[in-house]
Amino acid sequence: MSEDPKKDQASTQKKSGTREDGSGGDFIRKVRRKTRRRYTSEEKIRIVMEGLRGELSVADLCRREGIHSNVYYKWLKDFMEAGKARLSGDTRRDASKDEVDGFKRENARLKEVVAELAVENHGLKKIVS
Repeated sequence: MSEDPKKDQASTQKKSGTREDGSGGDFIRKVRRKTRRRYTSEEKIRIVMEGLRGELSVADLCRREGIHSNVYYKWLKDFMEAGKARLSGDTRRDASKDEVDGFKRENARLKEVVAELAVENHGLKKIVS
């Protein structure tokens, strides 16, 4: 060891992957990002449904599942918004481009049929009169 304790501390921090100022913020953030638990949509739905049942408090549920309560409430909001969007979709359905094109073709064909029948009807009226 050298006689300067600050120099020894700085060299130790460099070896351990932390910054020279002593805060390992970047390193810790990278590790947390790599090891963060990812929940599938089925798991999120299960957790939100358990919270809605009310058998456990939200705090207990979050503690058991290892999530923060803010995460639970964000999932709950997303769950409710998706349900609202789905239910409003029952009254108004978005058509695909192929369906719209098909309806336009059918509409044009029906307009031609109506025009032909109108001409035929007009001709028949002249004959009868």
